[in-house]
Parts: sequence; structure tokens; C-alpha cells
Amino acid sequence: MSVRFEIYDDKIKVTDLISVQAVDRSYFGKEVNGKKIHLELSPEEALYLIDVRKAECEKDGKPQSFNQVAGQFQGPKFLARYYCFRDWRDRGLIVRPINEAKGNYNRSPMEKYPAAETKTPHVKAKGLFFYDDLMSVIDENEEGNALYENHWFGQFGTYKAKKHGQFLKLDAYETVFLARHGKYKLNVLTKKIEEQAVSRRPDFMELYDVYEDWRLRGFVPKTGFKFGTHFRLYFPGAKPTQETGQWMHSRHVVHVFPRSAKMLISEWARAIRVAHGVKKTFILAIPGAKNAHHYDEHNGKSETKNNKAIILSSPRLASGSGQLDFLLYHRKGADIENPRHDSPTFVMLALSEEEEIGGEELASAIQQSKQMGLDLMLAICDRETAVTYYRVKRIDLPKSKYEYYEIEWVQP
Repeated sequence: MSVRFEIYDDKIKVTDLISVQAVDRSYFGKEVNGKKIHLELSPEEALYLIDVRKAECEKDGKPQSFNQVAGQFQGPKFLARYYCFRDWRDRGLIVRPINEAKGNYNRSPMEKYPAAETKTPHVKAKGLFFYDDLMSVIDENEEGNALYENHWFGQFGTYKAKKHGQFLKLDAYETVFLARHGKYKLNVLTKKIEEQAVSRRPDFMELYDVYEDWRLRGFVPKTGFKFGTHFRLYFPGAKPTQETGQWMHSRHVVHVFPRSAKMLISEWARAIRVAHGVKKTFILAIPGAKNAHHYDEHNGKSETKNNKAIILSSPRLASGSGQLDFLLYHRKGADIENPRHDSPTFVMLALSEEEEIGGEELASAIQQSKQMGLDLMLAICDRETAVTYYRVKRIDLPKSKYEYYEIEWVQP
């Protein structure tokens, strides 16, 4: 016998005993008035039962099709939400509505990064800044070579051919950093360099803030152009020299996503997949002060403690870009987690291939997941309704004032 349910009073309810038992065994529905005599289904659950398990639905005694049910409950990004729900369920895993979240689950460990104390070298040579190229050159060979070999600033000679050429070239981020922290003197004031860079690239200072943050902690950020990101990243102690006959390769790339920026989901996902394809960890940087925002779940309001960090969304809501969608249960050994005996492992933000996501919306979703103590799972539904998953893990970068996250392509 197939499961049967009906729509009345704008709710989807399972009332006959056999259907109630079948639905409850599969962790669908919620109790009505604290009793399992009747169960109420979410729109996604009802559609899944119709779509996959051939359930029957009625309204006022008339059969209801998939489209008729969906049409009555359609909301923002409705199909993306449904197909992401279906995909998780099809994997034999449990997914529950976001409004069942209870407090902080403390299931989101941080990835610890080994920052090191570092002192910026004092630059004695004077450089020349080239406006059109947003680069500066130090033509005093001895100091240029020392900055490159000892601190890995700029490029001395030619990339992977140091002896071909004899001057040090510094990009705009390196130039500004050394001017601010290494007393680097140029033919133009640092402020003018920054203004020129911002006129060419409006988000320059936000990218620079991230560059500076990693540099001050002993890391070496270099251009990530070849990998479709802003920076590639070397850990403290890295040198631009060959080791055992091999050039040192970066294992991480950093992409800066300012809160004011927007990006098409397909482009953003492509950058992560490129990083994965070249065996590099994709790090998302969100400029703005760490822990600058507090969410009050009792009254649904948010407070901003620093005007660089703006969080607008409530974790209790489940519609609109940047708002969380579902609680996800995963596996434990040979079994699967379930809401009667286990806590959820992830929280899902469902997205579609064709939509844009803003830095502010993504920062909001990450902040909400952090408050719930769960890793965020970005689920992206493409035009063929296949779903790709990206897990967002927090990074602990000692003494950093910003938020950083590893984003990993995963197969649940």
C-alpha cells in the first residue's frame, strides 16, 4: 500500500495509521500536538514521497499531482531546495527542516594553521612604481636578491630562471606592504599607489588586507592567476628555491570574497573545482573583523559590533539567498545518523547553478552555521538537477582578525 496524505488548512498531513507508521519509520514528518496519531509533512517531504515513493495526495477529495502540490507551496529557490533535499535522501541519509535546530551542536572543529612570528625587512633601496602595470622595480641587485631569496618578496630575474635578468619586480600588494611595514621608498607616495590600484580594481584594498594578514603571520601569498584565484599560498618557512631538484609548489589558494561582491554560482564553483583538480586546498577569505556580529535567536534580531561585518539573516528562516535550508544527518560507521538518537553533522545552503550569491549572503550563512556549531554544506543544483557538494570548514589562523574557510568538494 502506498503512503497517502492530504492538504487542508494550508498544511500537508498524514492521518491514516498505516501511512503514519510508514512515514515515521523513514524519518519524515513531525508530530502534531506532540502525538504521532497525525504527522505534518514539509513541502519537500511531500514532493519527495510523490516523486520517488509514488505516494498519493488529495485535497478536498481530489487527487493532487506533483505540480499541483508544488504550486501551492512554491517559494524562493524552490526547485533547488527540493532537488538538493531529494539528492541527500537518495543517498540513504536523513535531512530535516532547519527550524528543528536546537542550540549549538559543537560539531564544527577548526583547521589549525601554523602561523609564525615574522619581522618585515627594512628596504634601503628606492624603487620606481609603474602606474599602468601596478608594479614597482628595485634595480639594486644585491638588496633585490636578498629580499627575494630571504623573504620571498617579488620575482628576481625570471620566474623559475633567476639568473635570466637581474632586477626585483614587486606587484602592487608587495609594494604597498613593504612601503607600510618595511620603509620602502618609491618615486610616489603609498597613498597615490593605493588610489591608482583602487581606480583599476575597486576591491584592491580588501584584497590587500587579506594579503597583509597572511604576510604578517609568516605566510607567503603570491599571485593565483594561473589557478583562477587571487593568491596562491605558501606556509611559513617556504623559500623560492629548488628543493631536491624540484621547485616548491603551493598547496593552497586563497580567494577573497568581499561582502559587497556578487558572483555567479557556476563561476564560483568552477574556481573551487580548478583548485581541487591541481590538488590545492581552496581557502575562502571574507574581509571584515572576526566575531564582529552577534545574533540574538530569541528575538530574531542581529547586532553589528563593527561596521565591516553585516549579518542580516536568521537561522530560523528557510527562504532567500544566504539563509540556511536543512539540517543534514550523515553516517556513523556502517549506520546512518538519525534525529532520534544523533545530532546533525552539517547544515545545508541550497543553491542553483544560475543564481548569484553575494559575499554578504555567504558570510551570513557561514556565521549562522558557526552559531549552530555545524559545518556548512553548500549544495549546488545544476540545470540537469544533479547536485554537487562543497563543505565549508573554519580555519584557525592565530592572531588573525579576519575569517578564513577551507572549501572542499566532497561526495557525501
